[in-house]
Amino acid sequence: MFSIFASIDQLPALQAIIDSEFRLNEVVSVKEMPSIGEEITNRFLVIRDHEIFIPIDWANEAPPFLLPYPLEFSAQNLLAVVYTKLGNYEKAYELAEFNPFLLRDIDTLKCLQHGVQVRITEEPFTKLPSFEMYRYWHNTAVMAHYGELTHFVHYVTIKKYYQKALEAAPDDEWRAFTGKHYASLLLDADELSEAEWLVNQCRDTAISEDAQFELLAVLCAIWIKKIQVPYDTELLQQIKNTLATLVSYYEQRQNGAQAALLLTDASQIANLTDSFAESLGYINRAIALLRQEDIPELVANAHYRKGTLLYTWAQNGNPQFLKPAMEAYQEALKLFTRDNAPEVFAEIHHHLGVIYSEIPDEVKKKGIWAAVSVSSFKEALRYFTRETNPYEYARICNSYANALTKYPEAAQSDNHAKALSFYREALDVRTAADYPHERALTLLNFLEIGWFVHHENEASEKALLGEMESYIAELPKLTSDASLLIEVAQHQEKLEKLRTLVGL
Repeated sequence: MFSIFASIDQLPALQAIIDSEFRLNEVVSVKEMPSIGEEITNRFLVIRDHEIFIPIDWANEAPPFLLPYPLEFSAQNLLAVVYTKLGNYEKAYELAEFNPFLLRDIDTLKCLQHGVQVRITEEPFTKLPSFEMYRYWHNTAVMAHYGELTHFVHYVTIKKYYQKALEAAPDDEWRAFTGKHYASLLLDADELSEAEWLVNQCRDTAISEDAQFELLAVLCAIWIKKIQVPYDTELLQQIKNTLATLVSYYEQRQNGAQAALLLTDASQIANLTDSFAESLGYINRAIALLRQEDIPELVANAHYRKGTLLYTWAQNGNPQFLKPAMEAYQEALKLFTRDNAPEVFAEIHHHLGVIYSEIPDEVKKKGIWAAVSVSSFKEALRYFTRETNPYEYARICNSYANALTKYPEAAQSDNHAKALSFYREALDVRTAADYPHERALTLLNFLEIGWFVHHENEASEKALLGEMESYIAELPKLTSDASLLIEVAQHQEKLEKLRTLVGL
């Protein structure tokens, strides 16, 4: 529901305006001013002294573009704003046609919301009143930050727009609103120290509870971006506690989508601290909330995150998570298709290729799993090619080679020999200069499988042994990891025994 608050003597006239529109009274209610404290969302307007006041949209229900504040009261202006807030732009345009300035702003808001190009001007044409000057620079910054522009605007210029808006802000609440979005810009640009300073400065002022929590959410996002190996346990605990506070707040405010996104972050943090059950609980709560909110794109993304979570656990010695990881990925693929999300589609198929090769099942079904595994790897390599995505290409080739060694023995070809060919593809990209650690791991995979290849003749066997010998000699130059060097020594010993045995 959408609410309009006003003094008791104004209610009959306002109700008549709402009743004049077909079925509008089913979604819009008119209430006495004292009951405004009971409103738990930002879906309301205030009518006072023949003016319309539109509250700050801390709930992120629309792009942060500011309409006139206050707006002169008239039935047309009121209905135009109400329909705008309800997302009915056709009716909003019709009712705002006698107010060209309001019509222009409503049109800009719609363009921002739907990705239509907008044009910005560098300076206002005339000297504006105090709040209008603030609104001008805030909206200019928002258009440059979030909009599809008719011309390029440099990042430094967008920062300048935000700074001018901060300077012109009429009070701490409006400054905090601009500061939140400016900090989000800095966050996206990895200017984390500046973003954190700005958020803390805004939070230290006289602002509402909504503003405090919204700024805290940005601050938490900054902390999450600061996470790096080795993990700072105090920082992780701070993030975990803050996320719990934020989730509780958004659930109370009936903002299920935002709560779900934060639960997804909480799942990631729990995973970093090896709290597997806790992590899974968070992501399942996120999926349930997003289904209630009926946001299929975010549901699919949460399933993708869940699949990746379970896949990671499975690769760390927990094969019981392979099947639920597969199911989560398959749910995500209902929305992330080759056409609308090719990169995500390909990455999911990379992981499915691995899962299908390792999933426990009876022997007679292993051939079926191998076939779908091959199909998934081909889908992944269709997008991640050596020319366009060399790093990902090498990663998938290495995974494909590993999978080939787990398939049932083929009647017409040697899976081990085929695996070596994919390891070679990966090694062509994973050079000693660019990826020494990844190259070392792939070389060890190659050596492990090289012993199992069937040779048609002695010449091919000698050639492979020579290749393996060169890799054994190269490995100590690539890594100082003691456990990996033990494996190298074992392969060296095995090669020397073989040479002695066959007189090579």
